Amino acid sequence: MPTSATFFESARHHLSLMHGWLPIVVQILALVALVTAIGWRTRRWRLIWLPWSAVIGVLLSVLAYWYTEAAGVADDSNPAPPTLWVWIALSGIAIGVLVSGWRNAQWWRRGVAVTAVPLCALCAALALNLWTGYFPTVQTAWSQLTAGPLPDQTDQVTVAAMQRAHVIPTKGSVVPVDIPGTASGFRHRGEFVYLPPAWYASDPSPKLPTVMMIGGEFNTPADWMRAGNAITTLDSFAAAHHGWAPVVVFVDPGGAFNNDTECVNGSRGQSADHLTRDVVPFMEQNFHVSPAAANWGVVGWSMGGTCAVDLTVMHPDMFTAFEDIAGDLAPNAGNHAQTVARLFGGSAAAYASFDPSTVMTRHGPYRGVQGWFDVNGGLPGKGSGKPNDQAAAAESLCGLATQSGIGCAVVSQPGSHDWPFASTAFAAALPWLAGAIGTPDVPPTPLPGSVQTAAVEKTAAG
Repeated sequence: MPTSATFFESARHHLSLMHGWLPIVVQILALVALVTAIGWRTRRWRLIWLPWSAVIGVLLSVLAYWYTEAAGVADDSNPAPPTLWVWIALSGIAIGVLVSGWRNAQWWRRGVAVTAVPLCALCAALALNLWTGYFPTVQTAWSQLTAGPLPDQTDQVTVAAMQRAHVIPTKGSVVPVDIPGTASGFRHRGEFVYLPPAWYASDPSPKLPTVMMIGGEFNTPADWMRAGNAITTLDSFAAAHHGWAPVVVFVDPGGAFNNDTECVNGSRGQSADHLTRDVVPFMEQNFHVSPAAANWGVVGWSMGGTCAVDLTVMHPDMFTAFEDIAGDLAPNAGNHAQTVARLFGGSAAAYASFDPSTVMTRHGPYRGVQGWFDVNGGLPGKGSGKPNDQAAAAESLCGLATQSGIGCAVVSQPGSHDWPFASTAFAAALPWLAGAIGTPDVPPTPLPGSVQTAAVEKTAAG
């Protein structure tokens, strides 16, 4: 019979912060607390101090909206939910009510006013989380905020001992690594490597293929493992293939949570050089992975999806397969002028050198390169839901890729622009990706649709 502790653990792992009863209950409690804190009070309160509190709320909401627009955080295809601005405004009102009404309020109303502030702020955070999908469950939030251990996490000493003893675990291992930024000079946070069970089969290890995993605009290197459920997906895949799966490196493209580099070399750091000149050699030297481009792939979500395309088309001598999950048409830090200014110091030539469309056009025919584009919602002209900017970008990039000899497919799946969608998309594409980069015991799987066939035929004819 399950204990209360077991029940609590199970509930925490599955309790959604995005849907279901918990967000609704928190919103109801916040509204009740705020209305109670406001009360009817005096005529002076209603005519002077309550409007003053409302002004604070409106100003706070306007400032937050201005910041998201100025920083290029939001775009037309993924606007913030209106409830975010509402709860930010209500949080400001709660602060105004607490400050202006404290002196003449009864003790119990003071207590309610104090409680209303964090409750409204929590509702704003839940609305923000609904937009980003950063914390799908209570357990995800708890692990991230407390810096708890990652799934399958171990250390390099244990890994080395297991390898020497030829101990093949039932699951993979997640190892924190400190990759020197010698070549790039890029200041980054600690990164992680996933080693599948079959990596332990020999010493030295077999030269397995490798996947580079990149998160979204606001990120930590652990996001794919916490919010994106990548380790469970990889362990399940390995279990179905006698322990074989790619080695995966979870990289840091930003160096800080809010440093949106778009994986380029520019004014926000030499991120591209870090990924290609620091990470790739480190993996080859320290984990004995295959150095062949045919055995390397890149997966990215949102900003990371743009990075995945960019890295592959810029470096086909290094990567030959990518999965772009809801990425943009090109590096994006606002509109075109803002992006050029913010990422490239105003250099249009530098921007062009990292624009995937320009890169493919300049490069000419590719050979042996494949790509999978995942979009949420519909595709232009196909009646499968309302298209968005990412769907249009995927169609455009895949069309140009096909003309350039890159086999590709655009796959539309239901969902929102959030981590649960990214998790589902990665799980769906992993069998294709693992086969495309030569994972042992994983047969090659054709890309969905007929776009790949046309590209392969064009390449063969060329």
